[in-house]
Amino acid sequence: MTDMTHTALAPRGDFPLLAANPLLHYLDSAATSQKPQTVLDAITHFYGTANANPHRGAYALAAAATDAYHEARETIAQFLGARDSDTLVFTRGTTEAMNLVANAWGRTHVQAGDEIVITALEHHANFVPWQQLAKSAGAQLRIAELTDDQQVDLDHLASLLSARTKVVAITHVSNAVGSITPVAEVVRLVRAHTSALLVLDGAQGAPHLPVDFDALGVDFYAFSGHKLLGPMGIGGVIGTRARWEECQPWQFGGDMIEWVHDMDSTWNVLPHRFEAGTPNAADAVGLAAAVRYLRALDMTAVRAHEVALLEYAQERLAGMDGLIVYGPPADARSGVLSFTLEDVHPHDLATILDQHNVCIRAGHHCAQPLMRRLGTSATARASFYVYSDTRDVDALVHALVEAQRIFAPVDA
Repeated sequence: MTDMTHTALAPRGDFPLLAANPLLHYLDSAATSQKPQTVLDAITHFYGTANANPHRGAYALAAAATDAYHEARETIAQFLGARDSDTLVFTRGTTEAMNLVANAWGRTHVQAGDEIVITALEHHANFVPWQQLAKSAGAQLRIAELTDDQQVDLDHLASLLSARTKVVAITHVSNAVGSITPVAEVVRLVRAHTSALLVLDGAQGAPHLPVDFDALGVDFYAFSGHKLLGPMGIGGVIGTRARWEECQPWQFGGDMIEWVHDMDSTWNVLPHRFEAGTPNAADAVGLAAAVRYLRALDMTAVRAHEVALLEYAQERLAGMDGLIVYGPPADARSGVLSFTLEDVHPHDLATILDQHNVCIRAGHHCAQPLMRRLGTSATARASFYVYSDTRDVDALVHALVEAQRIFAPVDA
């Protein structure tokens, strides 16, 4: 069995919720991560010392709020490998980021007869915006299928690419089964066959893998803060400056304008033209604290920790009757185990596990097209992160054995 200590990469004591609940086994980090005290402190500090509206006042307190907001943008952009921090546009998260790109770029550039390529792995946030754009523009949505272990079938993806391809939108890491997309190979295929916009859904990539946007070769990269130790309600999308200049604002109001004339308006510079309204400055500051915490852990170590936990979990679960684990081997997936247990509905399984203080997700994981291809309506999903350890895996296995016992058929 994999040789691994019971120690998490990040101390549980750094996370107030986990510290207050020592018997809790939180295995739903793919849905949202727990928050270290440093993140909570950063948010409180902003509200206690710099609470004013950025960009909207000449007084010292407003200047402090503006500086904190700009510094947060710089910190987060650097963490994700964007040297030009003005190409990071803050949103409420990946869902809003995908809708931003689909509207700000897609509604201007996608026309009847064009094709939009996505994959069967996608979260609804990277599926439905493109589906609806295709419908409204008269374009065709094309879906790249999967291999037997739920990875993107690169041969099928290549067969879909043509001069008519206007957008390729693909997940970096599947939220439902953990499959990691080989981004370099996808970029090579797309650039060899098309001049399409290439969008990467990084909601599950940014928390678990080292990301260097400037080296990836994609046009846009979206992410959510609450999945990488940050607060809810903040995330963003990084784009190349050239692609941003092709976009039109999709929301209008304060701070995104340059001049408002009676019959027309002109727009502010990047990134402000895509950030209408009062910014979520406090949560941006909190997210900056989160990425500093992850940077101190080192994202290479985060990845290695999750692979070790996955290998340990797979060894512990091997041979369990009726258990089906979906997705690729540990070295090709993030810290996600998606599974079904024979004769036990995933929702019932989650309820039983909760009685053993094990928190998992059950359902279609906002990936109904993928579930159809798996031949099931739902799976149970356990997801690991920096504060997870082998005791969490042991608790999961113990609770699954108990669920099997409860649902075992009674002899006639």
